[in-house]
Amino acid sequence: MSGLRVIPTRRRGQDLLYVCGTDGRNVAWYDREAARVHLFSEDLRQDVLDALGPFLAGAVTVGPPPVPTAAELVRLALHPDDDLAPNRPGEALLIALDRDPGPAHRLRTDPRRRELAAEQTVGEALDGLEGGGWRTLHSIPLPGGDRVHHLVIGPGGLFAMYALAARRQRVVVTDPLVTTGRREPWPLLRRVRSDAARASYALTAEVRPALVLVEPARLDVTGPPREVRVLTPADVPALARLGGVLKPADVEALYAVARDRRTWGKG
Repeated sequence: MSGLRVIPTRRRGQDLLYVCGTDGRNVAWYDREAARVHLFSEDLRQDVLDALGPFLAGAVTVGPPPVPTAAELVRLALHPDDDLAPNRPGEALLIALDRDPGPAHRLRTDPRRRELAAEQTVGEALDGLEGGGWRTLHSIPLPGGDRVHHLVIGPGGLFAMYALAARRQRVVVTDPLVTTGRREPWPLLRRVRSDAARASYALTAEVRPALVLVEPARLDVTGPPREVRVLTPADVPALARLGGVLKPADVEALYAVARDRRTWGKG
C-alpha cells in the first residue's frame, strides 16, 4: 500500500504515532515509550515500517496489539454507569420514547418505533452468536450524538452494524446512496463507514462496516459497495462460520475495552 501517512496523537497521556491509509483508516500505531509497532494487518508490515522509518529509533517490536494481562483486565472493572454491556438493542430509542412518547392521536406510526423494531430484530440475531464465541454491544454512544447501533466481536473480527428499517419496501443501494421505498436517496453508506472508522479509532483495531436491512420487499445492489457488507438478519448467523482473525483471549480483551463508555469519548 502506498501513500501511508503518519499522524502524531496524544491519547490517555501517551504520545503515539498513527499510520493511516489513503482512505483515512488506521492501519497501525507506534507506541514510542514501549518501542512497539502495533499492526492491524500483517500484510502491511513493510509498508508501515517504511512510513515510520524516520520516526523509529533503535530496535522496535512489531506485531498485533497485545492482549491485556489479567491484572490489566481487573483495572477495567467498571462503574455501572460506564458499563455499556447491559444496553438493550435500541437502548437510545427506548429512552427517547420513554421521555417523549409523542401524541397518542398520531395517524401514522412514530418512525422511531420502526427504527427500534429494526434494531431489536438485528440485536436478537446478533445475540444468537454468543454460543459461537462472539460478543455483542448495542447502542454505543459516540461524541456529537451519533451512535453505533451494534458492535459485534468474535473469531471473524469486529463489525459495526447499522440497522435499517425497510419493511415491505424496495431498497436500492448505489454506493454511497441508499433508497428505501419512495424516499429520496441519501448517502447512508458514508455513515456506515464512518461508524466503523470511529470504532476502529476508539478500539485501535480494525472494525468492518455492515448495513443490515430489516424486512425489505426487494433489494437491488448496483455493484458491490466499497468495504460495506449488506446483510439481512437472516444472514447474521453465517458470521459464526468466520474465523481466523481473533483468538478467544483477543475477543474478551477487546470486549472489555469496548464495553467501557469512556473508551468512546474520543472515538
